[in-house]
Amino acid sequence: MRTSVVATAGHVDHGKSSLVRALTGRDPDRYAEEKRRGLTIDLGYAWTEVPGGGTVAFVDVPGHERFVPTMLAGVGPVPVVVFVVAADGGWMPQSAEHLAALDALDVRHGLLVITRADLADPAPVREAALAELGRTSLRDVPAVACSAVTGEGLDAVRAALADVLATVPAPDPAAPVRFWVDRSFSVTGAGTVVTGTLPAGTVAVGDELVVGERTVNVRGVQSLERPVERAAGVARVAVNLRGVDRRDVRRGDALLTPGTHVRTDLVDVRVDVRVDVRADVRADPAGLPAELVVHLGSAAVPARVRPLGGPLVRLQLRTPLPLVVGDRLLLRDPARHEVLGPAAVLDVLPPVLRRRGAAAARAATLAEVRGPDLGSELRRRHLVRGRTLRAMGVPVAGEPVAGDWYADPAWWAARRARVPEVVRAYRAANPLHPGPTLEHVRRTLGLPDLGHDTTLVTALVTDPLRVREGRVVERTDDLPPAVERAVAAVLADLSAAPFAAPDVERLRELRLGRSELAAAVRAGRLERVAEGLVLAPGYRDRAVAALRAVPQPFSLSQARQALGTSRRVAVPLLEALDAAGATVRDADDRRRLR
Repeated sequence: MRTSVVATAGHVDHGKSSLVRALTGRDPDRYAEEKRRGLTIDLGYAWTEVPGGGTVAFVDVPGHERFVPTMLAGVGPVPVVVFVVAADGGWMPQSAEHLAALDALDVRHGLLVITRADLADPAPVREAALAELGRTSLRDVPAVACSAVTGEGLDAVRAALADVLATVPAPDPAAPVRFWVDRSFSVTGAGTVVTGTLPAGTVAVGDELVVGERTVNVRGVQSLERPVERAAGVARVAVNLRGVDRRDVRRGDALLTPGTHVRTDLVDVRVDVRVDVRADVRADPAGLPAELVVHLGSAAVPARVRPLGGPLVRLQLRTPLPLVVGDRLLLRDPARHEVLGPAAVLDVLPPVLRRRGAAAARAATLAEVRGPDLGSELRRRHLVRGRTLRAMGVPVAGEPVAGDWYADPAWWAARRARVPEVVRAYRAANPLHPGPTLEHVRRTLGLPDLGHDTTLVTALVTDPLRVREGRVVERTDDLPPAVERAVAAVLADLSAAPFAAPDVERLRELRLGRSELAAAVRAGRLERVAEGLVLAPGYRDRAVAALRAVPQPFSLSQARQALGTSRRVAVPLLEALDAAGATVRDADDRRRLR
């Protein structure tokens, strides 16, 4: 049976908590002070079965202006709201602030409930409240009046709620988990337990999740106080964690699927700040306060504001948040107790801005961005790993250019076209070298430093170039006929005796001088062991295979006999194996295979 989660919002508890109690038979107020004062000061939870709507969990949020951050922690991950206004109280300033927050969060599914209908005519308040909601994302919600005391209208509330829930799209159970924590406590014998609203994805016993910089394991899962093997969003969930202390995970933290979301303290956004929700008038983002609070999920993080130009702003968060491109943030001015409006996340890994005019240039770059789009990201970043794109929330399609790397097609084609130019320039400056090293090509083309991983540079090399022994060289397979015949004769000799390198006399007989040998080596037809000493390609592997049959460590004489060659060849050949790391030379000049 489907489980849904709704938040109850409105103003200062004029019937809000009473409505939840009447619908569920459970008291959402958990603290004695709340019961004594009749004032919700923290998030409350209750649930019930709604005919036609399945199991419905309620998150009861505070209404008083002093507890707006707590209210936002409750509604942040919840897609449906029951907006409560009292018939005997009417529309209040707190109602307007709650509505502004819900509108900024783009909550579109909900139900307007006029409570305490036994104390006043609900019709005028209903019409006034619908007029307020009509200017926001909740413009199309139905409205019902009821009394939690007499019970009148409660069945209508249940029926209307079931109808609303039937229209809410089901979240993807396979989506990455971002489970916002709203409570954290310890249970004797169980350890740390966190609760929250799971908006999408699935949490299961045995899962490995990430919170902050720490990896934790899911020891147990409960949903609505019942143990389950797995829970899929949207759901109220309690997760028993192994590997973390209660004090190390708090409200505002998020449990994440490893490798998803970017934990960042710097983010570029597009803001939509309203002067007045009712007037639908936008303010200039340049007039934002220098510091504000960013709300997402159950998190509330102070941030410094840097205008970039137009509606584009850079936020420097005091604490990193796990974000993806397309996230919708809520901006609030705590000094004036005012919800400023929403901000759409455009870049979770923005570049540092140092030069004069960099902010304006950045705004121009971001002007085309409307959400997570692979083409847009590649045009701006040129080259990026697939795993980074996925963590940013950008859908990855098509084939990578190399390994897990994706590139903007135009940028990649331009780099590929420059490789022959780099090789020609290097050869002109270094005529004795066959070609530039892969590292030289990488630096010249401005590719990232990947250490020993040469996958990217190698992928840029195409005919008539190739990679040989760590260098980019010209492909010169077509040797002059006379040289080709001479090389073929050498290879025929070596096929019978792989390590009997041709001596000076043989080379002279075949008219293979220094330049001819160099051309054959560049073409990959022969391999140079030492000056004037060549063998067939792959000689190192064949030598290692032959030396495996020799007792370790071995002497030069033993190696010479195993290789079937002379001292003239064995000495430089072993030195080449030493240089390649295939053999290790001991203090007594004996060697052994590594």
